[in-house]
Amino acid sequence: MKILVAHNAYQQSGGEDAVVDAEVTLLRGYGHDVEVYRRHNDELNTMPKARAALSAIWSHQSARELGDVCEIFQPDLIHAHNTFPLISPSFSWMAARRNIPVVQTLHNFRLLCPQAMFLRNGRVCEDCLGNLPWRAITRKCYRDSVLQSAVAVGMIAAHRSIGTYRNRITRYIALNAFCRDKFIQGGLPADRFRIKPNFVASRHIPTWKNRAGGLFAGRLAPEKGLDVLIGAIGKSNSTPIRVVGSGPLEDMVRQAFKGNYLGAKTHAQVLELMQTARFLVTPSLCYETFGLTVVEAFSCGTPVIASRHGAFADLIEDGVTGLLFTPGDASDLSKKIAWSESHPEAMLKMGQAARIEYETKYTPQRNYKMLIEIYEDAVGTAHREHKVA
Repeated sequence: MKILVAHNAYQQSGGEDAVVDAEVTLLRGYGHDVEVYRRHNDELNTMPKARAALSAIWSHQSARELGDVCEIFQPDLIHAHNTFPLISPSFSWMAARRNIPVVQTLHNFRLLCPQAMFLRNGRVCEDCLGNLPWRAITRKCYRDSVLQSAVAVGMIAAHRSIGTYRNRITRYIALNAFCRDKFIQGGLPADRFRIKPNFVASRHIPTWKNRAGGLFAGRLAPEKGLDVLIGAIGKSNSTPIRVVGSGPLEDMVRQAFKGNYLGAKTHAQVLELMQTARFLVTPSLCYETFGLTVVEAFSCGTPVIASRHGAFADLIEDGVTGLLFTPGDASDLSKKIAWSESHPEAMLKMGQAARIEYETKYTPQRNYKMLIEIYEDAVGTAHREHKVA
């Protein structure tokens, strides 16, 4: 099978970019011919604002360039990931003209929420779910800008009105049942969804000796709930929490965690830290669509203490592979951290269960099988629809 992967990379590389690279490597490792079309948001630094705004709604450049790639490469399907803002949904119309099926992984909620996370003023906001998200303009939901919010809303409105989301994507991949249900609630066709989580490759068999304290690993941004974590450790909690990452809240984190703030680390270094931690803590305020660090922790045999919403409620079985707490509640998080400190044997068993959960659901081998089944389903559906037409 020949696969054309399309992805709009972020200026600050994150989980979505890592997932795309991992899937491309996985497919090539199984012998597939994979071509990657990638645009990078660094282009926005030199692009005129008017052109950037129009590209987000309909990118003639990306559609043309992808069309040229299709003429030469002749893919069996296109697998799109992030397309905002430089690729845009216009590519799917080019694919339809060539009878090429399109699979799209929905890594965030951009098709429903201009801000992409259902988050406003530090709280979950679903005001736009199932509606035209015009409120996002007056509230400046995207990058605190009326203009940029209007562009994001314009993209959503335009492609809803011409049927792109309903008729031009052969199969959507949701990362879990929670996300699938949100997208269906928001108006996307239920019959086009398939669920496939992300995966991680585990190179080490974990041990459970000499584990101590907690670990936070991720972007130091408000939506990650760092103020909740700081509030939790301030409530007479003696358990040391090490923090790894960089981002806009770095100064606040450095002041709060002192020597336990370790700064940015390589991926390999983060995994080493996970294998020495008693637990990973992920106090996100927003709906996480997956949480790659959770599965990485599971692969290291490390249980996770997380907010009880979004993907975390699907990924983590409370009391079995980790602990869940009330989102945004520093007192509840503090209690869960204290419980983990006073129940080391229970945490060890949770870590062992987390490793089994990883081996059952989140290995590359398991993920490849799921991905190919989705591809074959999409190709078969496209062929049937073409014959009928």
